Amino acid sequence: MDINELASSLDIGWTLLAAALVFFMQAGFAMVETGFTRAKNAGNIIMKNLMDFCLGTIVYWLVGFGIMFGTSSLFFGGFEFFNDGMVGEGYNWTQLIFQTVFCATAATIVSGAMAERTKFISYCLYSLIISAFVYPVSGHWIWGGGWLAEMGFHDFAGSTAVHMVGGVAALVGAFILGPRIGKYSADGKVHAIPGHSLTLGALGVFILWFAWFGFNGGSTTALSGGSAEVASRVFVTTNMATAVAATVVMLITWLRYKKPDVSMTLNGALAGLVAITAGCDTVTTVGAAVIGLVAGFAVVFGIEFIDKVLKIDDPVGAIGVHGVCGALGTIMVGLFAYYDYGSVDVLPRGLFYGGGAGTLLTQVIGVVSVIAWVVLTMLIVFTVIKKTVGLRVSPEEEIAGLDIKEHGLTSSYADFIPVAHTIYEDTEPAPVPAVPVTHIVTETSGDSGEMSKVVIITRRTKFEMLKNALSEVGVTGMTVTDVMGCGLQKGATEYYRGVPVETKLVPKVKVEVVVAKVPVAAIVDAAKRVLYTGAYGDGKIFVYDVKDVIQVRTGKTGYDALQYPEIDK
Repeated sequence: MDINELASSLDIGWTLLAAALVFFMQAGFAMVETGFTRAKNAGNIIMKNLMDFCLGTIVYWLVGFGIMFGTSSLFFGGFEFFNDGMVGEGYNWTQLIFQTVFCATAATIVSGAMAERTKFISYCLYSLIISAFVYPVSGHWIWGGGWLAEMGFHDFAGSTAVHMVGGVAALVGAFILGPRIGKYSADGKVHAIPGHSLTLGALGVFILWFAWFGFNGGSTTALSGGSAEVASRVFVTTNMATAVAATVVMLITWLRYKKPDVSMTLNGALAGLVAITAGCDTVTTVGAAVIGLVAGFAVVFGIEFIDKVLKIDDPVGAIGVHGVCGALGTIMVGLFAYYDYGSVDVLPRGLFYGGGAGTLLTQVIGVVSVIAWVVLTMLIVFTVIKKTVGLRVSPEEEIAGLDIKEHGLTSSYADFIPVAHTIYEDTEPAPVPAVPVTHIVTETSGDSGEMSKVVIITRRTKFEMLKNALSEVGVTGMTVTDVMGCGLQKGATEYYRGVPVETKLVPKVKVEVVVAKVPVAAIVDAAKRVLYTGAYGDGKIFVYDVKDVIQVRTGKTGYDALQYPEIDK
């Protein structure tokens, strides 16, 4: 093997290693999205992250690669089906797999912003279209020899080509889809819906940080001919911007929220990664630090603006991280570009290094053009899907969770009880029917007034309605417990890998109230009114006599211990 063959093998090996790292980013995105959303949708999110890569691989090979790297025009590559990685004659398996994993990254970004309320079939459809057409067309402009490449637009590893495309598509999708139930009240107040596992979210961020060295560093696609030095520089600038952005977000949230916010700081690390991706090969370490600084501010205030002002519900912050910081990072190449990359692609220096405004203007034109392309195409795509197969699940499906409704999965966490939701169903209650009421009488002392304990066991999806109904009749306190149980229906049968799994116990919520002043009949009637559906599983109401009650704070007993005059006033 001569020196040229050795160098070629080294370059291919490096690119294939980077492709494997970029593929591993799918796991990172899956963990971030799963951790930042509720447990009842975890299986659905994992399924979407799996299938956007699988479906994207197929359609990108079928048509996307030809559109992106064909040479028919400066605006569109061309239709070359079943591409082998090189337009025309020949084979370039390395280029095909490397570009495939990049394409999958753009498609998966959209999943997070539209999580917890999107139909699975709809997700598959728009993910296919992004991978087959939307991403390849703008990718041709930037990386396939298109008109932006001709202008000198510089996006080394994809702040715009990959991340901003995904972020803008997520913005359009989340806007058309609408917020999750309970996210905003009628008066516009924002309600937090915390994710179920910051541990998973943090694991995802660390995976992404690790794999991003392949995303950015591997974009040299070589280690020979001076590319090793560029790859080293890319590693340093990528790491610096990320560390600075995360630190800035921690400090901002510490000052604004009085505590350093964990989830926002995790988003800060991702914001730094996205922002540095366009210019990681050409900026200095100082430039990388400043880009990270700007990204830190941008992601905090960008996410807040999207959530609180635009009222667009983005459960994982994908729009702020990928859309906002992708655009800013690309534009900042026009300010901080310093090093030339290679001898062919000579990048003019940025404005802050004596390069004038030309590079900055080119970067802005590129960003605006890609935004316009993605907004136009995705508006059409999401509108057509909404008018045909539908984009959003029903309110009942959303409240119950997409795991059970879309995939027949009772829980993604075997042997763990799912967390009860706290979402109010804004629906008219059914007419009052006869519901069995079991009276269990215990010994009473007779010297503490008449006190009763009412225990209600019902569906978790009915809890918020029940809580409001009890409050309306004067109940001031309750104890709520997640329980497992079954009644006449003897549990539910679901399937795992096609095999029936008989569930003997199903998740329920148990509400306990002890009253003396409030009539028991009022509580029972209120519960019956809101809990009835007519189907098995509506629940049971148990009424007990209570012997005594002791209020620890005051020492009061009996009837007096259940009165709260300061609240009544």
